Amino acid sequence: MSRKKIARHKAIIDELTINPSMRVSELAKTLKVTTETIRRDLEELAEQNLISRTYGGALLRQAAEPVLNERHKANLAERTAIAKKAAPTLKGAKVLMIGSGVTTVEVAKRIAYEMNNITVITHAFGVATVLSFNPTIKVIMAPGIYHGEEGATHGSQTCQFLSDYTADWAILGASSLAPTGPADALTDAADVYKQMIRQSANNMVVADHSKFDRMATARYARWNEIDHLVTDRQPSGPLKKALMADKVNIIEAAV
Repeated sequence: MSRKKIARHKAIIDELTINPSMRVSELAKTLKVTTETIRRDLEELAEQNLISRTYGGALLRQAAEPVLNERHKANLAERTAIAKKAAPTLKGAKVLMIGSGVTTVEVAKRIAYEMNNITVITHAFGVATVLSFNPTIKVIMAPGIYHGEEGATHGSQTCQFLSDYTADWAILGASSLAPTGPADALTDAADVYKQMIRQSANNMVVADHSKFDRMATARYARWNEIDHLVTDRQPSGPLKKALMADKVNIIEAAV
């Protein structure tokens, strides 16, 4: 590979780091090369699993997520703001299903503070722990194979258990929010989230702006299956277009 091509590939990755979703024409203009050259570059980068090709452009592929303890340290102010906005939306609910993740734990903290006499079904030990501070909240833990790094149970036993319950709301986190839908880095977690959506009358995804226009391993829903997205910043570009087309209610929690 020529030095010029190596430099161009690095420049494309740098551009996608700043703007995770870009069109071929935008990259060609920025790098001052032809669209044909950019298309060839994108195909080569996609073959190396560094990006994901989209219609007319590319998305930066997300690396594996940090473990739960590391994620707790990032974007705390944003997650706290999201939780404050999410909890009032659940007013009147009697049964909730809550997925794993650092943002859902923040929402659970807020639920423990604002809501009483409800039942919460979860597979996440962090969610169960923070809810335990409110003695009026009944917590039902889903069994399954324990994933230590995520602090949650997964697997067929978890999904089968959830299928015996119905809920007013499912509250779910995400590793990525792509134009094609919310996704998780763990396939087993995505299976649990799919089941929670099936069992719930309403649902919301809670995730901060760092998840915008990223790609993760397992999409667990299309946007037309999601009712609400609670986030700290208004999405833009292809993600915003997808959300608007599928009439997802975006609830902004400004920090």
